[in-house]
Amino acid sequence: MTSSAKIPKRISTALINALSAGVVPRVGLEHIAVGREQEIKVLLQDLHNTAEGGAAFRFVVGRYGAGKSFTLQLLRNHAMEQGFVVADADLSPERRLAGSGGSSVATYRALMQNLSTKIRPDGGALAPILERWIAGIQTQVAQESGKRPNDAGFDDLVETRIREVVKQMEELVNGFEFANVIIAYWSGYRADDEPRKDAALRWLRGEFATKTEAKAALGVRVIIDDESWYDYLKLLARFVAGIGYKGLLVLLDEAVHLYKITTSASRQNNYDKLLMMFNDAMQGRVGHLGILIGGTPQFVEDPRRGLYSDPAWQRRTTKSQFVKIAVQDLSGPVIRLEPLSQDEILQLLQRLAEIHTTHYGYKGGLKAQDYQDFLQEVVKRLGAEALLTPGEIVRDFISVLTVLQQNPKLTLNKVLGGAGFQPTQAGKDPKGDERNEFAEFTV
Repeated sequence: MTSSAKIPKRISTALINALSAGVVPRVGLEHIAVGREQEIKVLLQDLHNTAEGGAAFRFVVGRYGAGKSFTLQLLRNHAMEQGFVVADADLSPERRLAGSGGSSVATYRALMQNLSTKIRPDGGALAPILERWIAGIQTQVAQESGKRPNDAGFDDLVETRIREVVKQMEELVNGFEFANVIIAYWSGYRADDEPRKDAALRWLRGEFATKTEAKAALGVRVIIDDESWYDYLKLLARFVAGIGYKGLLVLLDEAVHLYKITTSASRQNNYDKLLMMFNDAMQGRVGHLGILIGGTPQFVEDPRRGLYSDPAWQRRTTKSQFVKIAVQDLSGPVIRLEPLSQDEILQLLQRLAEIHTTHYGYKGGLKAQDYQDFLQEVVKRLGAEALLTPGEIVRDFISVLTVLQQNPKLTLNKVLGGAGFQPTQAGKDPKGDERNEFAEFTV
């Protein structure tokens, strides 16, 4: 790990704020990542294969607090550093993979809103991607032709290059319309026509409600809708790879919401859509596209409503009969996150304490035995050590560090022994008690 003294203040602030609130940070994850070496190694190999023109599809599965979202966000950051375009979204009752009334195109819109690159890591990268691409082509044309942007014929040379790239899209499903919208964006760029550029971006983000509206604005007769949104993800992957990126990585978390769909036919439609995406990746029908799905064991293994209720999915996701319990098999599509070891959790606590101490600039801190005492107290109050997950202790630990930092006369044992210290339980909303001594710090 990089010393916490070298962590920029904005990174340590983001880490502490996010962890204190019980959410996964978007930045700085590498400073607190422990364990999961095998899983990350496999996922990074998937990225390499995707960059080489292949495709990848994985489920990252673990119970609440096991680190699914953390793992997805860590890979997201790795992918951007390596030159991928990344899109991530959480599934929800309003965002599905298949459905009517805009429920599945809503997922696409969320992905486009969160489209990110290394130089635009916080989303909204669609316009910068197009602008950077056009600017790069202009630079190439200027170097090769000796012309300047205002010279006669310069824009025609640029347009020729642009058409060479988008022509590759036309052979794919809906590729002709996709190519025409990219050309429309270029024409707006060339003429300094902001409304036309905005219309092209709206179309690419799936924001047109009717074909009539799209035709009036751009001259195209189709829109991105509930039925076609996945085709455009494949087109986008092909496009970004063609303009210099390694590919497109799509992260979809909270897949348990598909499991929660009450109507069996609707739930099956979503599983069928997921199966189509999986088959595309495994059978080589798509390139430069990686897909990661975050879910719970229940979402995968429930024989009544989970993926196991579908024979096709059960065949693809069931563990091999030769893989024993507690032995990782990372060759299949499902990566199951096992609990961290006690040594790994202690290492995590030490990293968090170092970051906290450096961020707030106070002296002292915890001793080696303090970490053991904290962990044992959490285990004692929560129950089985084998079920302990990082999500159950990190927020509590940050709160304890804050109590000690704000109250220098207190000791760790005093805080742990107080009635107000109630460890957070995974998947439950902890409730404080105003009468407790440290109630304002209960998490």
